[in-house]
Amino acid sequence: MTGLRFWAALLVVLYHLSRQVGTVPGFSEAAWYGRSGVTFFFVLSGFVLAWTYDGSKVPATVFLWRRFARIWPMLVLSVALSVAAWMVMDHPVSRKAVAATLLAVHAWVPEPVIYVGGNPAAWSLSDEAWFYLTFPLLLALLAPRRSRFWAWIAALVSLGAVALWLSSSAMPTDIRGWALDYFPLTRSLQFVLGVVAGLAVKRGWRPPIRLVPAAALVVCWHLVLIPWHHAVPDAHWYSPYAASQLLSAPLFAALICAAARADKEGSRTGLGGPWSIRLGHWSFAWYLVHEIVIRLIVHIHGRPAPGWDTVWIWLLAIGVSLALAGLCYEYVERPTEHLLRRLGPSVRPTPEPLRPEVAQSPG
Repeated sequence: MTGLRFWAALLVVLYHLSRQVGTVPGFSEAAWYGRSGVTFFFVLSGFVLAWTYDGSKVPATVFLWRRFARIWPMLVLSVALSVAAWMVMDHPVSRKAVAATLLAVHAWVPEPVIYVGGNPAAWSLSDEAWFYLTFPLLLALLAPRRSRFWAWIAALVSLGAVALWLSSSAMPTDIRGWALDYFPLTRSLQFVLGVVAGLAVKRGWRPPIRLVPAAALVVCWHLVLIPWHHAVPDAHWYSPYAASQLLSAPLFAALICAAARADKEGSRTGLGGPWSIRLGHWSFAWYLVHEIVIRLIVHIHGRPAPGWDTVWIWLLAIGVSLALAGLCYEYVERPTEHLLRRLGPSVRPTPEPLRPEVAQSPG
């Protein structure tokens, strides 16, 4: 599953390259709605947290501190890099947006200058912060239940996403994009789906679909979006823009469950090699810094002419942002997380019960 994180991040990177730099035939059409990679990460987040903390008896304070140590250092660094990039570009920077981003509350505000003003890619961390706050309660409510209850929850949140997408036809245009794409309560449906999937697989359920067919379904879904995109402009509520994110969660859940099954069975998937795992570790930093690199390259070079110029700019942006992400992971993200974990609250080890002969000894 760590290897899968890189491919989801790559999908988001190709999405931004296509829309901000220029299109590359074949790649751009398939990645035109690659922002759905964020949906993958939301489902994966719920799955991994449920898998990790189910039955662990970790106090909520320890859990929240660990999550803070995990995301906040890279959030601060990426916002600093983004603000520096805006300044190089002579682009105005909203102090309110920067403050809201650092506090991870920016996605709650329906104003673009706020929820994308600090670092445009960091909006998802506001949603993640909300997921983390609600996870201890969510786990307490769901963990004691049985698999049938989890199946019902999975069905309800999946149908809820469809109902939300259909109801968006009545939303004002200026609110619709925020409500469907950024609003933490909307995205919570994807996180909850990941949580119940993680609980089910952790407790022994095996998905009926294998990894390759699950990956094929995800690919086919994005290919179906191509003719849909040509038929319906993004401005319409029934375009694939919002649908690509809201309706893809069950497919990503199936993919994650299949990957977990492959891991448990020790299957060879091509995703468990050293470089796959390394790139998976870099994916969080890559997600946060790639748009900054793209923005600066376009500012310096301008939008390239169609053809090989676009390809070279794509390769340059991917190479530079991935190298920067590797440096961020090795020298900021990982060491700072370890430091903060040591400084924060920890789980006290449960004392082992005394053996009868020790308990009865007079000493």
